[in-house]
This record gives sequence, C-alpha cells and structure tokens, in this order.
Amino acid sequence: MAEKLALFGGPKAVQHEDEDVFKWPIITKEDEEAVLDVLRRGAMSDTDVTRQFEKEFAEWQGVKYALAFSSGTAAIQTAMYACKVGVGDEVICPSVTYWGSIAQVYSLGGTPVFADIDPHTLCINPKDIEHRISERTKAIIVVHYLGYPADMDPIMEIARKYNIKVIEDVSHAQGGLYKGRKVGTFGDVAAMSLMSGKSFATGEGGILVTNDREIYDRAIAFGHYERFNEKEIETGYLKPYMGLPLGGYKYRMHQMSSTVGRVQLKYYDERCEEIRKAMNYFWDLLDGVPGIKAHRPPEDSGSNMGGWYAPHGLYRPEELEGLSVTRFTEAVRAEGFKGCHPGCNAALHTHALFNTCDVYGHGKPTRIANASRDVRELDASLPVSEKIGTMVYSIPWFKHYKPEIIEQYAKAFRKAAENYKELLKDDPGNPPMLGGWHFFRHR
Repeated sequence: MAEKLALFGGPKAVQHEDEDVFKWPIITKEDEEAVLDVLRRGAMSDTDVTRQFEKEFAEWQGVKYALAFSSGTAAIQTAMYACKVGVGDEVICPSVTYWGSIAQVYSLGGTPVFADIDPHTLCINPKDIEHRISERTKAIIVVHYLGYPADMDPIMEIARKYNIKVIEDVSHAQGGLYKGRKVGTFGDVAAMSLMSGKSFATGEGGILVTNDREIYDRAIAFGHYERFNEKEIETGYLKPYMGLPLGGYKYRMHQMSSTVGRVQLKYYDERCEEIRKAMNYFWDLLDGVPGIKAHRPPEDSGSNMGGWYAPHGLYRPEELEGLSVTRFTEAVRAEGFKGCHPGCNAALHTHALFNTCDVYGHGKPTRIANASRDVRELDASLPVSEKIGTMVYSIPWFKHYKPEIIEQYAKAFRKAAENYKELLKDDPGNPPMLGGWHFFRHR
C-alpha cells in the first residue's frame, strides 16, 4: 500500500534538507584571490585577463576563437550580426526558450520566425524547420534547452541545403555532448550566457565561439571597439571602419567575471561529472514510475546534459488518468521539495512583443516592420509549444552526489505519482498559463 501523502497528513518524504547539495556556483579561496588581484590592480576594465580566459575557453571548447561579452544576450545579438542578419532578414528560433535567444534580432532590423519543439527533447524540432524557410531566412538559432542537446545532424543538413547559418545558444548546456562532440561546435557560431545561475558561472557575462575568422572579426567589430584595429582584424572589408564599434555597443566582459571564469574552467568538467552522477541517480530511482519521465538523452547515445542547468521532468497525464501537473506539483511541494512547479518558459509567439508591440515607432508591429511577409501567420502551427506548461515540471538540481539526500527527493515524486487517485478527487485542473516569461532566476 502506498504511503499516505503529506498533503493529506502523512509524513513528508524530505525529512533532512541539505542546502550544500544545491549551492551553486562553488566559490573558493582561489576565486576570491583572483578577483582581489583584479581589484587591487584596478584592472576591472582591462582585457589582459579576459584574453587569457578566451584562449583557455576556446581550447576547452575545441574551437579556434572565443570572444567574451558583458552578457549572453549581447553574445547572441552579436552572433546574429556576425552572421550578417540585417534589415528584413528572418531568423528561425524555437518558440519555447528564454527571450534572450531571439528578441535582439529586432535591433538588427530582422524578424523572428518561430518553430515548434520536439515533445521529448524540448528543443527545436528539425521536422518543423524547412517549411518555415523563405528567401529572406538568414539563420537558424538552435537552443540546447534545459541542457538537452538538440538534434544537430538533421538541422545542419537543412542549413547546408539552403545555405543558412546556424547559431547555437548553449546558455543551458556548456560542456554538454551531442553524439560524443561538444555542443557549440556544430553550427557556424555559438553563444552562451555565463551568469551566476548557469552551470558555467562567471558572475555576469557571456561568450561567443567560432571557427570562422570572418564571423570572429565581425563580432569584434560590433561591440569591442578597443580590439577593432589593424593588429586584430584580418577581414579586409572591415578595415576602413576600424576604431569605432560598428554596432555602437561596448560589450566587453569586465575582468572580475573573466578571472572567475578562468578558475571555474579548471574544475568545471569534474564538477559537472558529479552533477550528472547525482541527477542520473535521481532519475534512475524513478525509472518506470507512471506519469513522470526523465528529460535526458538515452544512455547509449553518446549525448549528455552538460551541467544539467534548470532541470525539468516530462509529465504524462494520460498515465495518471488526466491528473493535472498543477495538482501533481502541489503534492510534491507538500512532500518537502518547495521548488517543484509546473511549466517552464512560456511560448514566445504568444507574447504581445511578437504580435502587436511597436518597439521603435515604425507605425506597425516591429515583428513585421521590415518583413516581406507577415510571419505571424506561421504561429498558428505550434501546438507543442502552446501546451508546454502542462508538459513539464521542475526537479531538484543536485550539485553533489549524496545518495541519502537524493533518495528523499525521489521519494517525494514517487509518492505523488503513486497516490494519483487520491489527488484526482480535488484536482482544480491547470490554469490558462503555466510557466512565464522570466522563468529562470537571474538570466
């Protein structure tokens, strides 16, 4: 007989909390001394440490070039510019992602075209890309969402067929593998956030990586004015404009972040290995429990979840006689995991910013201000994105392998699923919207 739910007066599954198992990032004396050195030298706005961080990051990532930024948002905007996205151009992007994956395209005069996601990976569905391509499509943005590596092989095949650039957003998946190869090395360029909540955390910042010299030079030209000079730039057509940033932006990373990045990089792979061991143990304990499914690649695929940023589980209400994810997560919270909530990022194509908002005073919605077609009409065919809130729920993000702690949290989910019939009695159903626009803390 299943143990009585805490929601109805039974004992909580989580009896012993351990804050250390969730604490992130791991900051040691080494990080502190590195930051103090920058402060004492007054070198916060220099680039000596940042250039060293870029060199080490590129070597770790396995690419020729890395360029550090003030934020992941700036890095992704620059990646678009580096791929020559401009006025009237279209960029295909999954609708379910953080706004920083795509909203910056407006500043370049381009427009987003949203594609649906795969219900298992939660990444852009390769089968939903090709019919959205037009003569104005300049790039595809692939987000390795919640750490799950997107299916890059068919995406790259489509991009090569139509001569379209691929930008990888690796903000959720630094160090993750797709078929044995690091994500961020498949597309023409990759960009990612390195802010304090990410699995690779430097404090506040972002980074762009590429093997393409022209893309790298254009990225420098856009927002790194102090490096936009004869010594740094090889791309000929950029040279007449050297000295001033072509984007009018100052996007360099401050060196308190880059110096933390250097220290974090030394230990990142080792720490991620422990995270993966802990997270896989959690899901192994729940294998076969009805209604809940692990959001992780198959074990024999050669792919993994990197640092397993913002982990979620997949919800299958049909296995629980239609129990709402809202009611399910309420029961899990009562068991002692207060961080269990339904939903993730709400589908971007449903927000007014991408439908009616006139950001720059064009006299019409910005999304179609420079477009050759009304791309909003394509939003009618995004069924998985529109129901994403009912399909997922947050799970613990363990940073350390502590089996006795992990087992308690797994028990919380198991109890809620196994007692689903009791939960059905007062199930309020799901509200119209689950998740939200600012779903993740401190983007």
